[in-house]
Amino acid sequence: MTSATTQRQPQLAGQTVVLIGGSAGIGLETARLARAEGADVVLTGRDPARLEQAAQDVGAQRFAAFDANDATALERFFHDLPTPIDHILITAGGPHYGPLLDMDADAVRGAIGDHIVLALAVARNATGKMRPGGSLLLMGGTGGRRIGHGLGIISTATAALPAFTATLALEIAPVRVNLIAAGFVDTPLSASLLGDQLDKRRAALRATLPIGRVVTPQDVAALAVHLMTNTALTGATYDIDGGQQFVEA
Repeated sequence: MTSATTQRQPQLAGQTVVLIGGSAGIGLETARLARAEGADVVLTGRDPARLEQAAQDVGAQRFAAFDANDATALERFFHDLPTPIDHILITAGGPHYGPLLDMDADAVRGAIGDHIVLALAVARNATGKMRPGGSLLLMGGTGGRRIGHGLGIISTATAALPAFTATLALEIAPVRVNLIAAGFVDTPLSASLLGDQLDKRRAALRATLPIGRVVTPQDVAALAVHLMTNTALTGATYDIDGGQQFVEA
């Protein structure tokens, strides 16, 4: 007696995924996985040479080098982008650390508002081109949930993003909006922030995290693609930190 084997179909076949900040780290790995699942991917980033190399690496449909925080450039990018768009992941930008009293007004506004302002700009420019049931994915973190010296304004910014995500999900439905809250992820950004302390940080996490290893960009990419493909998910925050928020690490 013989049994027929069924081949799994690519989950994103015929869909277009846009990565805002897709030349390295989480954005690039999400592009790679989306391509493996049959999607056409569009990469953006600030560094033209690195972006072009990344686009060649994953076989991107197209790429565009610009600063995502430049409102005019962002508007032009989406205006020129063919329709339809199915999913967008925003990984551009990074966390802001430092004592509160050392920050001037502009620094505070930037630390709290940068991610929200960028997400709103993307939503305004993109949702009219997105298919119903598509998704806008935002990046946040879990580390800022624990108040502590040296974290500064990051705790406030972390707290604001889940409520913002839920509100935006209601406003731009049927496009879905979800927030990925990551802990330490072993990316080039982490390396640039930690410098010669990187290996020490990795070792500490391996010794203390419940999963016994460091979270990688591939881990976050797998979550991102799941949030793209599961059309029942919107307005929610999804933690991916290997249990970091529950242990001293």
